[in-house]
Order: sequence, then C-alpha cells, then structure tokens
Amino acid sequence: MSEPLMMTYQRLPVTFDHGAGVWLWDENGKRYLDALAGVAVCGLGHAHPAVRDALCEQAGRLIHTSNLYRIAEQERLGAMLTALSGMDRVFFGNSGAEANEAAIKLARLHAHHRGIENPAILVMENSFHGRTLATLSATGNRKVQAGFEPLVQGFVRVPYNDLAAVETAAANRKNIVAVLVEPIQGEGGINIPADGYLPGLRAICDREGWLLICDEIQTGIGRTGRMFGFQHTGISPDVITLAKGLGNGMPIGACVARGAAAEVFAPGSHGSTFGGNPLACRAARAVLETIAAEDLVAHAAARGAALLSALRETLAGTQGVVALRGRGLMLGIELDRPCGALVGLALEEGLLINVTAERVVRLLPPLILEAPEADHLVAGLSALIKRFLGAH
Repeated sequence: MSEPLMMTYQRLPVTFDHGAGVWLWDENGKRYLDALAGVAVCGLGHAHPAVRDALCEQAGRLIHTSNLYRIAEQERLGAMLTALSGMDRVFFGNSGAEANEAAIKLARLHAHHRGIENPAILVMENSFHGRTLATLSATGNRKVQAGFEPLVQGFVRVPYNDLAAVETAAANRKNIVAVLVEPIQGEGGINIPADGYLPGLRAICDREGWLLICDEIQTGIGRTGRMFGFQHTGISPDVITLAKGLGNGMPIGACVARGAAAEVFAPGSHGSTFGGNPLACRAARAVLETIAAEDLVAHAAARGAALLSALRETLAGTQGVVALRGRGLMLGIELDRPCGALVGLALEEGLLINVTAERVVRLLPPLILEAPEADHLVAGLSALIKRFLGAH
C-alpha cells in the first residue's frame, strides 16, 4: 500500500503510544523527555487529568452547535481571556494561522472604515505567522513562501528589533495601518528584542494611528514566564493572537482585541464553522484554570531561569556555542554551524528537541517541568551538543 499521507512533513521515525506529564512512550515502550511540548502546545504536559476530565465531560454533553447560536463555554472562555489580557473582545478560530488571518482582516477592515483604500501592514524579517496564503505572505521566511506565488499583497517588511527601520517606513509609506510582530521570534531562532522595542513600536503606532498586533501564538499562555509575552514590557497591544498552549493539544485559536479594534467586525464580516465550539473552549478553560491553580506562570519563569543558567554553566567555554538565550520556558542554544542532525541524535537518546533557523536548538518544555527533569535535560543535551560539535 502506498503512503496515504501527503508529504508535508519530514517525520521522525517514531510513533508515540502514550504520555504522562513531560514524558512520552513510543510503541516499543521507550521513554522520551518531551522538551518541545508539541512545539509549545502541551504546556500542561501529556494526559493532564484536568484537561482529560474536561474533554470527557464536555464530549458527553455537547461538542458542536455552530456559531449561529450562543455558546456558553465560548462566552466563559472569552471572559477569562479578556480579563487576563486587558482586552475587550475575542474571535475564536481553530489555529494560530486562523487567529492571524483574523487579525490581518481586522486591520484591513479598520483601515477601510477610516477611508484608507490600499492598507499595508508592517511585518518583520525572520518572522513566522502561519501557512495560509495571507499569513505566509506576512511571514519573513522565503522557504515558507517559495512556490506559492503570487503572494498576498499589502505587507511591508523591515528588520526585527530595529525601530529606526520602522521610522523610515513610517516616513516613506503613508498607507501603513498596523504592525504585526512577535514579542519573541520563535521560528526565527528565539530572538529576544531589546527592552525598548515593543514600547517603541507602541509609541510609533500611537503617533501614526496604527494598530499594534502582537502574535502571541508561541509566546502566550505562560510560555515566557508571564501570561502573555507583551506583559514583560508594560505596554498593551491593540490586538493579540493566541493558539498553541491555549488548548494543550485541542485545536483552538483566538484573536483578542481592545478599543476600536474590538468593534471592527460585524455580523457577516468574519466567521468560522468550528471556531469556539463547546469542546475546544471547555478544554481551553481547563488549561487556564489549571495554570492559575498551580501558579504555572511563575513556575515557568523560575524554572526557565534556572534551566538557562544551568545550560550556560555546562556549555561554558564550549567551542561552537555562539549564544544561549531565553525567557521563561522558551530557550534557544545558537551554534556556529547547521545542527539539524541533533534532532535525530537527541531522539536516539530519549530527548525531544527541535532545531530552527538552521543553527538554533529550540527548547519549549511543558510549563510543569520540575527540577529533576530539567537536570536530566541539561545533562543529556549538553553532552549531546559537545559530542556533536567535537565531531563536526
């Protein structure tokens, strides 16, 4: 029988059978420490009882009715997200790409309401916003875009962490209406901007009348040691987009807005068949309730700082290690050479990691990571990196 799946992923040679906490077991019973959490999705780890029970209970009552009707679980989750973020209204979809699509449409519609006919959105080099046509057009990665031309128009690209470039764009392009930015670039290599970057963008947006849209798909829901990445800076965006950690594996995305941006959409201007269904929203509510009950945002901040410190200590002086950087449980180890082979080598050692931007080992462990598991990760990964650098 031929392979039934389209070849959209170069999948690793392992199939997982079950998980518990930060651990996964394959079909042969081998155990792996999951330091990727489904790419920042499973913040509560695997088979968390709160999510399991919420899904089972809700599935036994009601899974889907459609957005033609009020959905109590959607309203409850929306109230939680607006309270946590300081925003006013939420639109629910099924993924991060859908959340960013909603934000792009919102920005364009907001501009048209103001009489701007050809609106453009400022985006960043090395960014990642999704794989739909609009979001891959916004993404600053040529590999994602190649072969899908013509791309969606209406995006102006500048370097990340460069306020001067934003000022130049503002002076030269009078049709810019919004900035779409990641508080920390994840796919781009765990790039953390200067402390004044987001406040600087906020000031420029206020002056120019632009919307500030923060893509919090990867940084949101406690990942960086605050509930949302923008909260490290003291500013408030006009729009934030969420997905990944919000559902702990249950597909859900959210576009959350405040002020004028929250009032742009009207009946018929946007929608989703499955978005915000009772099952997905009940799972997400269980995630937020558990994070609060177990104080996992503060835990992620402390555990992430300790993990980064331990990695710096064990890799100190290792030739080939360029930089270690991170915030909360979003960490990157940059090497001086391509290191994609480390993913397969780590798999053999029972560690699940990721390499992004060709040279950055990316770690996104569950928020529930404890000290013994962190020590196991540091020891195993440090030895692996040293061995890899010595052999290459």
